[in-house]
Amino acid sequence: MGSVGDMAAGGESRRMTLPQSPGRDDPIYKQATVFTDTPAHGAAFIFIHGLGDDAEGVENVADQFQKNGKLPYMNWILPNGIEDRDAMQRAWYRPTQFSPFPSDRPELEEAEDEEGMRKTVEYIESLIDACVNKGVPPNRIVLGGFSQGAAMSLLTDLTSEKYGGKLAGIASLMGYLPLAEGYKLMDLRAKCGLPPTQGEVPVFLARGKKDQLIPARIWNRTLKKLEEMGLNKSAMDIHEYEGVGHSLNGRVLSDLCEWLQRVVPKLED
Repeated sequence: MGSVGDMAAGGESRRMTLPQSPGRDDPIYKQATVFTDTPAHGAAFIFIHGLGDDAEGVENVADQFQKNGKLPYMNWILPNGIEDRDAMQRAWYRPTQFSPFPSDRPELEEAEDEEGMRKTVEYIESLIDACVNKGVPPNRIVLGGFSQGAAMSLLTDLTSEKYGGKLAGIASLMGYLPLAEGYKLMDLRAKCGLPPTQGEVPVFLARGKKDQLIPARIWNRTLKKLEEMGLNKSAMDIHEYEGVGHSLNGRVLSDLCEWLQRVVPKLED
C-alpha cells in the first residue's frame, strides 16, 4: 500500500492509503484544498485516463478545478493503466477499433477484451475501497474518465458486485459503453447478484461531434443500451459538442463542473 497526504491540525492524518498494483505506477492523489471535519461530508473523484495516456496526462483537469476553487472539498485520485508492451502504450484493456458503419460480417469482428476489463474493474473497486476506508461513503464518490477511462467507469457502475448502482455519479467523457452487444452485460450483472436493471445513479455523458474514434453509431448504441439497462433519461445528462473531436476543452469541463456540484454538493459540518 502507498500512503499520500499530510497531517491535519491536532495530529489527525489526512493520508489516504491507495492500493499498489504490479505492473502499474501508483495513482496520483490530489487531496482536497478545503477540509471538512466530517470525512463523510467530503467527496472523491476517481478520474481515469484514456488509451496511451497516464495519470500525469489528466492531472491538469484536477489542477484546473482546484486552482479555480471548484469543489474544494473533493479529493482527486488519478490512477495509471498498465503498460501494454506489445502496443507500447498504457491501456486499461486491449483496444477495439470502431468503424462508422456496421459490419457486413459481425461474426468476424474482433472480440472485446472482457478479461482485461474485468481486471480493471477489480482494480477500480480497490480504489473505491480506499476512499471508503478513509470515511468517504460511496454516495460521495464519483467515478469517471476520458475515452477508455470513460468506458471503464460505465462498466464498473453496471457490473461491480460491490459498488454497482451505489456511487454518486459516473462521468463518461468521449467514451462509450463496452460489451453492449447482446445480453453480455445482463449476464455479468446476474453473475454478480445485481438486479437485471440499473438504479438511478446520475451519469454525465459527453461526446464531440467530430470524434472519429467514437463514431456516432457507437455513441447512439451506448445511449440505447443504458436505457435498456434501466437507466432513465432523467438520470442521464447528455452533451454533444459541435466542432469538438476526441478531446476535452473548457466547455466540456465547465459542464462537468456544474454536474459535479449537483451530484456531490457541499455539505455543512
